[in-house]
Amino acid sequence: MRQMREKRRLKVIALVLATLLVLGALPLYFGIRAATRDPVFSALDALAVPQWAAAQVEDDVYGSRWCLIECRFRERTVESEQGADETAKAYQEALTADGWKSWQVTPCPEQPVEGHYTCWRRDELTLDLWVRPPTCQTDPLDARPTVEPPAGEEEAPASPGGEPPRCEGAVVSIKVRNAIDDDRIKPQPSTDPSLTGEDPDPIITDDPLADLTAPPS
Repeated sequence: MRQMREKRRLKVIALVLATLLVLGALPLYFGIRAATRDPVFSALDALAVPQWAAAQVEDDVYGSRWCLIECRFRERTVESEQGADETAKAYQEALTADGWKSWQVTPCPEQPVEGHYTCWRRDELTLDLWVRPPTCQTDPLDARPTVEPPAGEEEAPASPGGEPPRCEGAVVSIKVRNAIDDDRIKPQPSTDPSLTGEDPDPIITDDPLADLTAPPS
């Protein structure tokens, strides 16, 4: 009888310990995850964009969060279910509401691109927002000329399945840098002549010896 009570007590203790371990492990896991996750991505997660504007999200990060050797570069790619115009408007309004300021800087972008490309600043960060149509809308194969069938031959029937695949939505690219590592903020090299040295001597185009008569041989 005594042994049965002892076994029962050990089972209760084991059950309580297991319960405390499970209950303590979850908060510990989420706490560690919150402490190690980049706060910039957490801020992007909190942007008040519609659900259709963030149907699929993929994040990439490079460099050091504390700018050791190389500052951190963060990039997020998002697929939207609406067009580029509607998606760009949704993200621009969300960034403004979150405290980001539109940044008119050159280059933004470095070269002409399709879609909507805007730049933003907030505190010690800079952000590039590029919203564009999906690649399926700019497939180079679509630009191929249409070849008419030879005379007397009928056009080949459409492939089974009927309609071609739908190509809708938009792609969003968000790039976030530390301002101190953004070349567009760094001072540009000066063209002051005093810093580049004196101007070179003028090039002599007329040969001063051209008018001299050659001595007799």
